[in-house]
Amino acid sequence: MLEIKELYFKHKDLKEDTLKDIKFLAESGKVTVILGPNGSGKSTLFKCIIGIWKPYKGSIHANGKEINKLSYLERAKIFSVIPQEHEITFPYSVFDMVITGRAPYIGLFSSPKKRDYEKAEIALKALEIYHLKDKPYNKISGGERQLVLIARALAQSAPFMLLDEPVSHLDFRNQIKVLLKIKELAYKNKITALVTLHDPNLASFFADKLVVIKNGKIVAKGKPQEILNEKLIEEVYGVKINLIQNNGFNLICPVLDFLNYK
Repeated sequence: MLEIKELYFKHKDLKEDTLKDIKFLAESGKVTVILGPNGSGKSTLFKCIIGIWKPYKGSIHANGKEINKLSYLERAKIFSVIPQEHEITFPYSVFDMVITGRAPYIGLFSSPKKRDYEKAEIALKALEIYHLKDKPYNKISGGERQLVLIARALAQSAPFMLLDEPVSHLDFRNQIKVLLKIKELAYKNKITALVTLHDPNLASFFADKLVVIKNGKIVAKGKPQEILNEKLIEEVYGVKINLIQNNGFNLICPVLDFLNYK
Protein backbone atom coordinates (compact mmCIF):
# COMPACT_ATOMS: atom_id res chain seq x y z
CA MET A 1 0.00 0.00 0.00
CA LEU A 2 1.15 3.52 -0.84
CA GLU A 3 0.10 6.21 1.60
CA ILE A 4 0.48 9.94 0.94
CA LYS A 5 -0.02 12.11 4.02
CA GLU A 6 -0.67 15.88 3.85
CA LEU A 7 1.94 16.49 1.15
CA TYR A 8 3.06 20.01 0.24
CA PHE A 9 5.67 20.88 -2.39
CA LYS A 10 6.93 24.19 -3.76
CA HIS A 11 9.59 25.06 -6.33
CA LYS A 12 12.16 27.51 -5.02
CA ASP A 13 11.47 30.06 -7.75
CA LEU A 14 7.68 30.06 -7.24
CA LYS A 15 5.61 31.80 -4.57
CA GLU A 16 2.68 29.38 -4.73
CA ASP A 17 2.72 25.74 -3.68
CA THR A 18 2.72 23.31 -6.61
CA LEU A 19 1.14 20.59 -4.45
CA LYS A 20 -1.19 21.37 -1.56
CA ASP A 21 -2.38 18.96 1.13
CA ILE A 22 -2.22 15.81 -1.02
CA LYS A 23 -3.41 12.74 0.86
CA PHE A 24 -4.68 9.40 -0.39
CA LEU A 25 -4.10 5.64 -0.30
CA ALA A 26 -3.23 3.42 -3.27
CA GLU A 27 -3.87 -0.28 -2.68
CA SER A 28 -2.03 -3.40 -3.78
CA GLY A 29 -3.49 -5.24 -6.76
CA LYS A 30 -5.43 -2.20 -7.93
CA VAL A 31 -5.04 0.70 -10.35
CA THR A 32 -5.21 4.17 -8.83
CA VAL A 33 -5.49 6.91 -11.44
CA ILE A 34 -4.37 10.47 -10.80
CA LEU A 35 -6.68 12.44 -13.08
CA GLY A 36 -6.33 16.08 -14.01
CA PRO A 37 -5.63 18.54 -16.84
CA ASN A 38 -2.15 19.41 -18.07
CA GLY A 39 -0.24 21.44 -15.50
CA SER A 40 -2.32 20.24 -12.55
CA GLY A 41 0.67 18.73 -10.71
CA LYS A 42 0.45 15.05 -11.69
CA SER A 43 4.07 14.66 -12.82
CA THR A 44 5.31 16.72 -9.87
CA LEU A 45 3.50 14.35 -7.52
CA PHE A 46 5.23 11.37 -9.15
CA LYS A 47 8.65 12.97 -8.70
CA CYS A 48 7.90 13.53 -5.03
CA ILE A 49 6.74 9.94 -4.58
CA ILE A 50 9.91 8.41 -6.02
CA GLY A 51 12.15 10.86 -4.19
CA ILE A 52 13.48 13.02 -7.04
CA TRP A 53 11.93 16.10 -5.41
CA LYS A 54 11.47 16.48 -1.68
CA PRO A 55 8.24 17.96 -0.28
CA TYR A 56 8.65 20.52 2.49
CA LYS A 57 5.76 19.06 4.45
CA GLY A 58 4.01 15.69 4.74
CA SER A 59 5.20 12.14 4.17
CA ILE A 60 5.07 9.24 1.72
CA HIS A 61 5.00 5.66 2.98
CA ALA A 62 5.37 2.54 0.84
CA ASN A 63 4.35 -0.59 2.73
CA GLY A 64 4.99 1.29 5.95
CA LYS A 65 8.46 2.59 4.97
CA GLU A 66 9.01 6.33 4.69
CA ILE A 67 10.43 7.01 1.22
CA ASN A 68 12.72 9.91 2.10
CA LYS A 69 14.55 7.71 4.61
CA LEU A 70 15.44 5.08 2.00
CA SER A 71 18.58 4.97 -0.14
CA TYR A 72 18.42 5.32 -3.94
CA LEU A 73 19.04 1.57 -4.30
CA GLU A 74 16.25 0.72 -1.87
CA ARG A 75 13.87 2.99 -3.77
CA ALA A 76 14.89 1.41 -7.08
CA LYS A 77 13.81 -1.96 -5.71
CA ILE A 78 10.46 -0.57 -4.54
CA PHE A 79 9.40 1.64 -7.47
CA SER A 80 9.36 0.96 -11.18
CA VAL A 81 8.65 4.02 -13.33
CA ILE A 82 7.31 4.19 -16.88
CA PRO A 83 7.72 7.69 -18.39
CA GLN A 84 5.44 9.45 -20.89
CA GLU A 85 7.83 8.75 -23.74
CA HIS A 86 11.25 7.19 -24.08
CA GLU A 87 13.61 7.63 -26.99
CA ILE A 88 17.06 6.07 -27.32
CA THR A 89 19.81 6.75 -29.83
CA PHE A 90 21.47 3.35 -29.95
CA PRO A 91 19.66 0.33 -31.45
CA TYR A 92 19.37 -1.72 -28.26
CA SER A 93 17.29 -4.85 -28.67
CA VAL A 94 13.95 -5.20 -26.92
CA PHE A 95 15.48 -7.88 -24.69
CA ASP A 96 18.36 -5.56 -23.73
CA MET A 97 15.85 -2.86 -22.76
CA VAL A 98 13.83 -5.23 -20.58
CA ILE A 99 16.85 -6.65 -18.76
CA THR A 100 17.88 -3.13 -17.70
CA GLY A 101 14.99 -3.43 -15.26
CA ARG A 102 17.22 -5.81 -13.30
CA ALA A 103 19.83 -3.07 -12.72
CA PRO A 104 19.04 -2.64 -8.98
CA TYR A 105 20.02 -6.29 -8.44
CA ILE A 106 23.20 -6.29 -10.52
CA GLY A 107 26.48 -4.94 -9.15
CA LEU A 108 28.14 -1.97 -10.81
CA PHE A 109 30.86 -4.13 -12.37
CA SER A 110 28.78 -7.31 -12.70
CA SER A 111 26.81 -8.87 -15.53
CA PRO A 112 23.23 -10.17 -15.50
CA LYS A 113 22.91 -13.67 -14.08
CA LYS A 114 20.66 -16.54 -15.06
CA ARG A 115 17.87 -15.32 -12.75
CA ASP A 116 17.97 -11.87 -14.39
CA TYR A 117 17.60 -13.36 -17.87
CA GLU A 118 14.74 -15.55 -16.64
CA LYS A 119 12.93 -12.53 -15.13
CA ALA A 120 13.28 -10.64 -18.42
CA GLU A 121 11.90 -13.56 -20.44
CA ILE A 122 8.98 -14.01 -18.04
CA ALA A 123 8.15 -10.29 -18.36
CA LEU A 124 8.25 -10.40 -22.17
CA LYS A 125 5.89 -13.37 -22.20
CA ALA A 126 3.55 -11.74 -19.68
CA LEU A 127 3.25 -8.70 -21.96
CA GLU A 128 2.83 -10.99 -25.00
CA ILE A 129 5.78 -9.41 -26.82
CA TYR A 130 8.33 -12.24 -26.60
CA HIS A 131 8.38 -12.36 -30.41
CA LEU A 132 9.90 -8.85 -30.39
CA LYS A 133 12.84 -9.69 -28.12
CA ASP A 134 15.52 -9.52 -30.83
CA LYS A 135 14.14 -6.48 -32.65
CA PRO A 136 15.73 -3.00 -32.20
CA TYR A 137 13.74 -1.07 -29.61
CA ASN A 138 13.82 2.12 -31.68
CA LYS A 139 12.37 0.36 -34.73
CA ILE A 140 9.13 -0.93 -33.19
CA SER A 141 5.82 0.95 -32.93
CA GLY A 142 4.89 3.37 -30.14
CA GLY A 143 2.41 0.92 -28.64
CA GLU A 144 5.01 -1.86 -28.67
CA ARG A 145 7.60 0.42 -27.05
CA GLN A 146 5.20 1.20 -24.25
CA LEU A 147 4.63 -2.52 -23.65
CA VAL A 148 8.42 -3.02 -23.60
CA LEU A 149 8.77 -0.36 -20.90
CA ILE A 150 6.05 -2.06 -18.85
CA ALA A 151 7.85 -5.39 -19.33
CA ARG A 152 11.04 -3.74 -18.07
CA ALA A 153 9.15 -2.51 -15.01
CA LEU A 154 7.71 -5.98 -14.42
CA ALA A 155 11.19 -7.54 -14.65
CA GLN A 156 12.28 -5.11 -11.95
CA SER A 157 9.99 -6.98 -9.50
CA ALA A 158 9.05 -3.77 -7.71
CA PRO A 159 5.78 -3.78 -5.72
CA PHE A 160 4.90 -0.24 -6.90
CA MET A 161 4.54 0.70 -10.56
CA LEU A 162 4.19 4.37 -11.53
CA LEU A 163 3.09 5.21 -15.07
CA ASP A 164 3.12 8.85 -16.14
CA GLU A 165 0.63 9.40 -18.98
CA PRO A 166 1.47 5.97 -20.46
CA VAL A 167 -0.96 6.24 -23.39
CA SER A 168 -0.79 9.94 -24.29
CA HIS A 169 0.99 9.30 -27.62
CA LEU A 170 -0.84 6.11 -28.61
CA ASP A 171 -3.77 5.51 -30.93
CA PHE A 172 -7.13 4.36 -29.55
CA ARG A 173 -6.47 0.63 -29.98
CA ASN A 174 -3.09 0.77 -28.27
CA GLN A 175 -4.45 2.94 -25.46
CA ILE A 176 -6.97 0.23 -24.63
CA LYS A 177 -4.41 -2.57 -25.02
CA VAL A 178 -1.82 -0.93 -22.75
CA LEU A 179 -4.30 0.03 -20.02
CA LEU A 180 -5.87 -3.43 -20.01
CA LYS A 181 -2.43 -4.98 -19.60
CA ILE A 182 -1.60 -2.63 -16.71
CA LYS A 183 -4.83 -3.59 -14.94
CA GLU A 184 -4.18 -7.30 -15.52
CA LEU A 185 -0.60 -7.13 -14.23
CA ALA A 186 -1.60 -5.16 -11.14
CA TYR A 187 -4.23 -7.75 -10.25
CA LYS A 188 -2.20 -10.88 -11.01
CA ASN A 189 1.08 -9.69 -9.45
CA LYS A 190 -0.37 -7.72 -6.52
CA ILE A 191 1.30 -4.56 -7.80
CA THR A 192 0.21 -1.14 -6.58
CA ALA A 193 -0.25 0.66 -9.90
CA LEU A 194 -0.38 4.45 -9.91
CA VAL A 195 -1.25 5.96 -13.31
CA THR A 196 -1.59 9.59 -14.38
CA LEU A 197 -4.15 10.35 -17.07
CA HIS A 198 -5.83 13.48 -18.40
CA ASP A 199 -8.70 11.71 -20.20
CA PRO A 200 -11.67 11.20 -17.82
CA ASN A 201 -13.24 8.54 -20.06
CA LEU A 202 -10.14 6.34 -19.95
CA ALA A 203 -9.92 6.91 -16.21
CA SER A 204 -13.56 5.91 -15.80
CA PHE A 205 -13.04 2.59 -17.59
CA PHE A 206 -9.74 1.50 -16.06
CA ALA A 207 -9.38 3.01 -12.60
CA ASP A 208 -10.25 1.12 -9.44
CA LYS A 209 -9.81 4.41 -7.62
CA LEU A 210 -9.63 7.99 -8.86
CA VAL A 211 -7.74 10.90 -7.34
CA VAL A 212 -8.76 14.07 -9.20
CA ILE A 213 -6.47 17.08 -8.88
CA LYS A 214 -6.62 20.65 -10.10
CA ASN A 215 -3.96 23.31 -9.52
CA GLY A 216 -2.05 20.95 -7.26
CA LYS A 217 -4.95 20.16 -4.93
CA ILE A 218 -7.24 17.14 -4.67
CA VAL A 219 -10.83 18.06 -5.54
CA ALA A 220 -12.31 14.54 -5.41
CA LYS A 221 -11.30 10.92 -4.76
CA GLY A 222 -13.10 7.60 -4.79
CA LYS A 223 -14.49 5.08 -7.27
CA PRO A 224 -15.02 6.53 -10.78
CA GLN A 225 -18.71 5.67 -10.92
CA GLU A 226 -19.26 7.45 -7.61
CA ILE A 227 -17.39 10.73 -8.13
CA LEU A 228 -17.37 11.46 -11.87
CA ASN A 229 -20.25 13.80 -12.67
CA GLU A 230 -21.09 16.87 -14.72
CA LYS A 231 -20.23 19.32 -11.94
CA LEU A 232 -16.81 17.80 -11.25
CA ILE A 233 -15.75 17.67 -14.91
CA GLU A 234 -16.84 21.26 -15.50
CA GLU A 235 -14.95 22.38 -12.37
CA VAL A 236 -11.74 20.57 -13.34
CA TYR A 237 -11.71 20.97 -17.13
CA GLY A 238 -14.02 23.94 -17.70
CA VAL A 239 -16.10 21.90 -20.15
CA LYS A 240 -19.85 21.25 -20.02
CA ILE A 241 -20.71 17.57 -20.46
CA ASN A 242 -23.53 15.08 -20.57
CA LEU A 243 -22.96 11.95 -18.50
CA ILE A 244 -24.20 8.66 -19.96
CA GLN A 245 -24.25 5.62 -17.67
CA ASN A 246 -23.82 2.21 -19.28
CA ASN A 247 -23.06 -1.13 -17.59
CA GLY A 248 -21.74 0.59 -14.48
CA PHE A 249 -19.46 2.99 -16.37
CA ASN A 250 -19.79 6.74 -16.80
CA LEU A 251 -19.31 7.88 -20.38
CA ILE A 252 -18.47 11.57 -20.64
CA CYS A 253 -19.71 13.43 -23.72
CA PRO A 254 -18.90 17.14 -24.16
CA VAL A 255 -21.72 19.55 -24.92
CA LEU A 256 -20.57 21.14 -28.17
CA ASP A 257 -22.75 24.23 -28.47
CA PHE A 258 -20.77 25.50 -31.43
CA LEU A 259 -22.22 22.68 -33.56
CA ASN A 260 -25.60 24.40 -33.35
CA TYR A 261 -24.42 27.28 -35.53
CA LYS A 262 -27.45 27.00 -37.81
